Amino acid sequence: RHARVSIDPATIRRDAAFLEATLSMRRLPGLSAMKVFEVVGQTRSFTRAAERLNLTQSAVSRQVRNLEDELGEDLLIRRHHHLELTPAGAELLATIQEAFHSIEVSLRSITEKSNQNRLRINVPPTFAKRWLLPRLPRLRAALPDVDISLSTEATDTLAERGLLDCAIRFGDGEWPMLDASILMTERHVVVCAPSLLEGVKVEGPTDLQRFTFLHVLASPDRRYLTWRHWLDAAGFQDVDTRGGLEFDLLDLAIEAACAGLGVTVADRSMVRVQLETGQLVQLFDVEVEGHESYWFVTRPQAGTDSKVDAFRAWLLTEVSADRAA
Repeated sequence: RHARVSIDPATIRRDAAFLEATLSMRRLPGLSAMKVFEVVGQTRSFTRAAERLNLTQSAVSRQVRNLEDELGEDLLIRRHHHLELTPAGAELLATIQEAFHSIEVSLRSITEKSNQNRLRINVPPTFAKRWLLPRLPRLRAALPDVDISLSTEATDTLAERGLLDCAIRFGDGEWPMLDASILMTERHVVVCAPSLLEGVKVEGPTDLQRFTFLHVLASPDRRYLTWRHWLDAAGFQDVDTRGGLEFDLLDLAIEAACAGLGVTVADRSMVRVQLETGQLVQLFDVEVEGHESYWFVTRPQAGTDSKVDAFRAWLLTEVSADRAA
């Protein structure tokens, strides 16, 4: 998720003491007992948990038993060779893991905010691999004093307590409570590997039916309508695209096309390198503007941040160069 950072042991002891005091005031079980239970729940073994925690097996077992007694609820089913979580145990484990993760993020946020030279960016996976990574040398040259942290998890948000400085999002620009400015709109073209065209002429819509259609999913049960939009723009009304392969990332559909598995509709910006090197070829001289775009997103009223402003300016310069090309 993020690079692990070192935190001063004194800070950890201070925060742990504060949490222990808070838990005591709230009449909650001790922090150490919940940490022991988390490891037991993960390993399903008192022995492995004891090894990981550098405690004796009996101490680990006693901590969990005391926690069960305090809650008045069994958390584990003790089998001969392994442990199983009861429904109450599974619920508590999930809650504890989420709570410890939040604590870790908060501690990391406190320590990393002191690093004024680090820019934390979240971008879609395909954009990261196909567009941003090939340009990282130019980004480093343009912002030589800025360290970059790049993440691609869609769950990474620009919440006030989070670590992100900015993000690039794909969509229609509707993100409540965030400021969004458009970077570039998709330009859809149909591409495939040159090997698929050996001995084959592709001149009209019926010729497309010879190939496997590669689709990108908008959700587990719904495809993006990129194929339908492109076919309508090309005047190919009677092409049946119901079959084919489906992928949850455009990047995977592009890789499948490069491997000769079929034809796909892709944003020209994401396949520019493959088209230039001949790894992919464009079918038909039809380019269609997509219905969604890439947007630069920041927190509202975030104030002026020189790193973010410099990164935004660099992005716009690169996008303009793309358009000119």
